[in-house]
Amino acid sequence: MQATALLHLLQLASPSLPIGAYSYSQGLEAALENGTVHDEATARGWIIDTLHHVVARFEAPVLWRLLQAFEARDAARVAEWNERFVAARDTAEFRAETIQMGYSLAKLAIDLKIGDDALRGILQTQPEVPLPTALAYAAVALDVPHEAALLGMLFSWAENQVLVCVKSVPLGQVAGQRLLLSLQPELEIAAQQAMLLADHELSNWSPSLSLLSMRHEVQYSRLYRS
Repeated sequence: MQATALLHLLQLASPSLPIGAYSYSQGLEAALENGTVHDEATARGWIIDTLHHVVARFEAPVLWRLLQAFEARDAARVAEWNERFVAARDTAEFRAETIQMGYSLAKLAIDLKIGDDALRGILQTQPEVPLPTALAYAAVALDVPHEAALLGMLFSWAENQVLVCVKSVPLGQVAGQRLLLSLQPELEIAAQQAMLLADHELSNWSPSLSLLSMRHEVQYSRLYRS
């Protein structure tokens, strides 16, 4: 990868990017509340299970398709997967999360004049912009290779999950870094899976996670918005 593309990827994957990712746990806080996650081992198990059964089977493959659609300037394909992703958010918190972060990243990209007129036109015609759509747009506009953009998204997701555990289990900084390092082979496997799945193999079926998300909506004490 060229240095410029690498720097763009690092910026997109940075938790400091002002899209609010740090304020969401994606159901993990509810798992902490009920004791499912309570130490380093259970945190690792939770992240790996969610990665392979949810993220790698739906969110990452959708991002992969959106990257290809934006690269081809295929407005119909972008609209199709954009709509499918929003429709697949099965709780109010999960839907609000992706729309808020997607809106923030899309607005940032437009304000910074990232992308050509054709790309901007496709993005701006979407009624709602979830995070994978905004990420795909920014990656294509900044000439980030698709495989690298996919890995960047997966790493950013995993890093945020680990950060939730560091702050809320709580885990020490060393434990957090050890956990993140141990996840790298899993992230590579997840990326390969996401690139190979056929359309009919995509699945967002995760009833336990959906129930935890719904419980989180009425959880008495919480730090995160999902």
